[in-house]
Parts: sequence; structure tokens; C-alpha cells
Amino acid sequence: MVVKNKETLSAHIWKHKALYTMLIVPVLYFVIFRYLPMFGNILAFRRFQPAMGPWGTEWVGFRYFERFLVDETFWRAFRNTLVLSFWGIVINFPLPIFFAIILNEVRIKWFRKTVQTISYMPRFISTVVVIAMLGEILSPSSGILNRFLVNTFGMDPIYFMNLPQWFRPIYILTDSWQFTGWTSIIYLAAMTNINPDLYEAAEIDGVSRLQKIFRVTIPSIMPTAMVMLILQIGRMLGLGFEKVLLLFTPANSPVSDIIDTLVFRTGLAGGMPNYSYATAIGLFSGVVALILISSANFASRKITGESIY
Repeated sequence: MVVKNKETLSAHIWKHKALYTMLIVPVLYFVIFRYLPMFGNILAFRRFQPAMGPWGTEWVGFRYFERFLVDETFWRAFRNTLVLSFWGIVINFPLPIFFAIILNEVRIKWFRKTVQTISYMPRFISTVVVIAMLGEILSPSSGILNRFLVNTFGMDPIYFMNLPQWFRPIYILTDSWQFTGWTSIIYLAAMTNINPDLYEAAEIDGVSRLQKIFRVTIPSIMPTAMVMLILQIGRMLGLGFEKVLLLFTPANSPVSDIIDTLVFRTGLAGGMPNYSYATAIGLFSGVVALILISSANFASRKITGESIY
């Protein structure tokens, strides 16, 4: 029996040089913009002054952590972030799944493709444009919604963009409008990999069309759904900063001030930015996000057998 020599690493790279060449740009991107900036977290433990070098002037240990842990502003931002993320997951996680299932059941191809195309379009609209559109639609003086409420029901104009009770619904529903169709692509792709024999077996057993959805379609895409859920839980503390900042007003700040806006105000905005303090808050939120995604991954692996690592 002839034993073939294993392919050396250099020979393997040369054999697949085209693929490795394409990897250069994304690898450089992650190294330069994701991994190298991690060294900046050292500022959370040092007193930083712009004129005294990039690594601060002296070690202060956990001073900045102790400072924000007793700061009511931080805990308000932390609470707002979790509440907004929680309701975002509760509402916007199942929506793409339902939408994908409905599209998958449509038998008229041209209609299905048209709906798919229309549902994807909002994903490509800039967040700034979306908020500008909201400002026009929800304007208390000229907005179409307020005009409808005033002319039809005789109600007083509602300042949707300023009232705290409307901030979360506006944020979550705009996310629904923008990303439901786009995210459904992942689930539609998962449905194309379902073995048709499963549906045929279900028909032989006499199950209805609705029962096939619950007994075949949903269980088959559950691994994909669990991975998506784990990733969403990992992003709970990393909300859409741009949208929150654009929707933020002093009037709705009790519910709209999240960790990212707090870090922005502390580290970049204002007359006396505190870089070290902002870094400490950002590092803390990153550690919490790591704990959340690890816990969700562990729970998913134990309960469903699916995980991302």
C-alpha cells in the first residue's frame, strides 16, 4: 500500500492562491479596524490627556469603573439599552421568520418575486433618510399622520418624535420596516435546503398545509433561527447608534439615552471629553455582551443542540 505524503502548508496556499488572495482585504480590515483598536482599552485603566501620549499619564486601576457603577446616568442608559434590545428581539426576531414562511407558501412566482424585491428595498435606505422621512410623516403641523388624526378624530396633534412613550415603538417599528424583508433572505435560503421528501411524506400522512409548516418547515429552519437568535442576543448592547442619536431629543432622553450615546457624549461631545471614562464604559458593555452571547450559545447547545461554537 502506497502512503501519499501530506500536502505542505506552502503547497496548499499556492494551490489555492486565488482564494487566499481574496482573503487579504477582509483580513486586513478586521486586523486594522477590529483587533488593533482593542489595545486602546488600556485607557480604561489609565488617566488619559491628549497632550501626554496615546497611553495616558498614570495608572488609576479600576477608578473609572467604580465611578460609573455608582452613576445613575449610566444605569439609566444601561436599562434603556436592555429594554429596547429586549423588545426589539421579541418583535423583530420572529417577523422575518413569519414573512419568509408566508413567501415560501406563495405559489405565484412573479408575485412572490415582486414582494421580495419590494421588501428588500428599505434595507438600502440610509438611516438619516429614514429619520428625515419620519420627521415629515410624524410632524405635528404638517405630518400626514397628525393630519389624519386631527381631521378624522378631532384629536390634538401628537409630538411623536419628542414624547418618551413613542420613542421605543418608533425605533422598533422602523427596524421592522427596514430589516424584515432583508433578514428573511436567510430563512428563505434555509428553506430551499429542506428535503422535498419530507413534504411528500407529510402529504402521504394526510397533514394539512398549515401542519406541514409546523411539522416540517419550522423544525427544518430551527438551527438557522437559533444561530440568528444567539447573534441578536450578542448585539443587545450594540444597538443602532446612528438611529438612536438621530431620534434623541432632550424631551425623550429618559428612554432614548443608551450606552452608546452615553459613551459618545462622555468621550467625544461636550467641552471636556473624558476619554478614559468613556473607554471604561465601552469596555464594560463589551464584557457584558460577551457574557450574553456565551450564555445564549451555551443554553442553545444544551436545549436544542445548535450553537455557533
